Amino acid sequence: MSDSRSRTHEDASGNARALWFPEAGRCEIRTEPLTAPREHEALVKTLFTGVSRGTETLVFQGRVPESEWERMRGPNMAGSFRFPVKYGYAAVGRVVDGPEDVTGRTVFCLHPHQDRFVAPVDMLSVLPEGLPPQRAVLAANMETALNIVWDAAIAPGETVAVFGAGTVGTLVAYLSSLIPGTETLLIDPNGERASLAQKLGIAFSTGDTEGPFDVAVNASGSDEALANAIEHAGQEGRIVEASWHGQGLSAIPLGGAFHARRLRLVSSQVGSLPPSHRPRWTFARRMAKALQLLADARLDALISGDTSFAELEQAYPAILSSPDTLCHRIRY
Repeated sequence: MSDSRSRTHEDASGNARALWFPEAGRCEIRTEPLTAPREHEALVKTLFTGVSRGTETLVFQGRVPESEWERMRGPNMAGSFRFPVKYGYAAVGRVVDGPEDVTGRTVFCLHPHQDRFVAPVDMLSVLPEGLPPQRAVLAANMETALNIVWDAAIAPGETVAVFGAGTVGTLVAYLSSLIPGTETLLIDPNGERASLAQKLGIAFSTGDTEGPFDVAVNASGSDEALANAIEHAGQEGRIVEASWHGQGLSAIPLGGAFHARRLRLVSSQVGSLPPSHRPRWTFARRMAKALQLLADARLDALISGDTSFAELEQAYPAILSSPDTLCHRIRY
């Protein structure tokens, strides 16, 4: 990648505005200094960010376990989970200063909610031709869903149950449904999510599961859903726990026929590539693929709301607390 710089009229110094959590349960937009990009860095003017309701709720409420503080640090996070902290990981913007091969390009970056930022060029993923930046805020969620599908090792023709019709769970079901011959069922007690599943061509249930399933994925954060997954998994079936419970403790029913049916319960977390993919895949390759997988315009149905950055300080708590929130888009 060329390091020759293409200067623009955009001021590469000055200040930026960013959303911070000064303490648990409170947020504010702060002004902070912005330095000019150095070699191998770029200045990005933000177009959109996405609120990832599940993880951001845990951070906002101060429910990240101290044991996970280092592992949970975002690539461009500032502060610490002790508070104050600046957190988020779904930014789409246009490079206004940097190496000439990226200047003027629209990129995705794992960055908190901020109107302008400087980041290493190797952390920027150029959007594929034709992908609207408005939809690209789903990239981090799609990357997580792709990793879950890999961990679940879903194969053609299998029956798959996905518990939880949030953003990630729905994307897992969407990817699974694209595998030839796979019968995928998205399960959520919220019957209003049926219309979302219908838009994406996914079978839906509010909880009446028949099974047995070859693969069951829990992306709901619910102990009850995990118990349901264990109950309806077939002989030697695979159960993938894709939720992150923060400081919570979960009751897992390991009695009954759990051992007799030789069920396999595994975790999935996007911070690591599955062992099956590590020899060939990098994080950059996985993100590039996630962006390609967003080409389907039907995925716009996962954008559940839209708020201006100027309104975010007041709107943020309600965005997190609303059960209707999927991916909430912030515009700059």
